[in-house]
Amino acid sequence: MDSAHKFTGKAELYAQHRPSYPEACINYLIASNRLTDESIVADIGSGTGIFANQLLDRGLRVMAVEPNTDMRITAEKTLGKHGRYTSISGTAEHTGLMDYSVDLVTSAQAFHWFDPVQFRLECQRILKPGARAALIWNSRIHSSEAVAKSAEICRQYCSSFNGFSGGMEEHPESLELFYDNGEYELQKFENHLSFSLDGFIGRNLSASYAPKIGEAAYEPFVHALTELFSQYSKDGQLLMPNETRCYMGSV
Repeated sequence: MDSAHKFTGKAELYAQHRPSYPEACINYLIASNRLTDESIVADIGSGTGIFANQLLDRGLRVMAVEPNTDMRITAEKTLGKHGRYTSISGTAEHTGLMDYSVDLVTSAQAFHWFDPVQFRLECQRILKPGARAALIWNSRIHSSEAVAKSAEICRQYCSSFNGFSGGMEEHPESLELFYDNGEYELQKFENHLSFSLDGFIGRNLSASYAPKIGEAAYEPFVHALTELFSQYSKDGQLLMPNETRCYMGSV
């Protein structure tokens, strides 16, 4: 299946249950790249607009590029009336943006779907001279027993599971292909997540690899997640240790 279609039918779950990103991360991007209210950020693989919305809240102009129709329409319903928001049907490798028009490229929770070499060429084309690219993930902390158990459940019931965030933490080779001379800076921001049962199930079902309603693995997957929640939750909430990772550099 083309990666652009992996989230078809999951946009509502994604918009409702995916977490946002720490304000400290947004502050870092703005300060490090000297962004102003005249700056243009290209948010690539923008999904349902979670990260784009946070950039808009800080007064930035956002060109949101998303290939999946369901995800893009969901974002447009939320952000479409914002004067600094532009929604674009495009891919990381072919954004449709003008040459040398962008002050910063961002990609939140999406780079692992891209061709890193072709995306690098596209970033070189659309970025202004000296401008950089930032790749961001909300990453589970694997030393947590609850996180490790949830990974076991995903491996058992999700046939296309290759690790959380596409296994980027374990296999960063594509980052080295993307950034100039393989060099980038990494900043980490604490972002622990607390879930109700419905939120925890919804977060897991929003994943590209998660089974959909009607598939054989769906009910066993939900049952296993419910048991995990019962085991590790306290007062109706499950704390999942998480950090936001931001990789930034020249391309």
